[in-house]
Amino acid sequence: MKKVVIIKTGNTFGAIARQLGDFEDWISKGLGFDKKDVEIVDVPKGDLLPRVETCRGVVIAGSHAMVTQNLSWSLAIEKWVPDLIQSKIPVLGICYGHQLLARAMGGAVDYHAGGMEIGTTKIEILQDDASDALFKGLPKAFFAHVCHSQTIVKLPDNAVRIAENSFEPTHAFRIGTSAWGVQFHPEYDETIMAAYARSMEPTIKESGLHLSEILEKIEPTNVALLILNRFGNLVG
Repeated sequence: MKKVVIIKTGNTFGAIARQLGDFEDWISKGLGFDKKDVEIVDVPKGDLLPRVETCRGVVIAGSHAMVTQNLSWSLAIEKWVPDLIQSKIPVLGICYGHQLLARAMGGAVDYHAGGMEIGTTKIEILQDDASDALFKGLPKAFFAHVCHSQTIVKLPDNAVRIAENSFEPTHAFRIGTSAWGVQFHPEYDETIMAAYARSMEPTIKESGLHLSEILEKIEPTNVALLILNRFGNLVG
């Protein structure tokens, strides 16, 4: 039986994991699946990537690593991704997964010239595509949680840019009809976002940002969560 696969590319902070769970827990919940109904593949810990034909759908999660580190496990995922796309297996890349998906298909990733984007921010959809299974009919602007220092500096030639904001030019893109990347975190709720910001206070200060201002602006992001729900329905 084909399974929905969550590709782990790392873990959240230990204190957050003990209290709130880890990336795969939040993603499974957002998809509408019990964790027992998905296959968790922890590639950094040595789990083998599944055969493409055994996957019903794939979510590539976020990470504290950087795509430009060219870690061996990350490069292995990059080599695996084009076969998924060619086989039209639904794929959703989140944050690190978004950037990795782009690079695997011929794009480029680097540090963002503006530094870090963290907290709750407004995302703007560029065009209403009635055929897009994840974004069709959503409000032109909605809030989402973000936490990233790297960005896609060049999209793959065949990619369609879907969403942006004043900081990040590619907050979402699509390749073909069944592969998406989102720079924001649809799986985060406001509690997770606040915990992340507090855990990253030293980095936030180094970036010239203010934790108190970030915390004040955190709010629910129900529209962003819909994107993960829709992906779950697509592969369910």
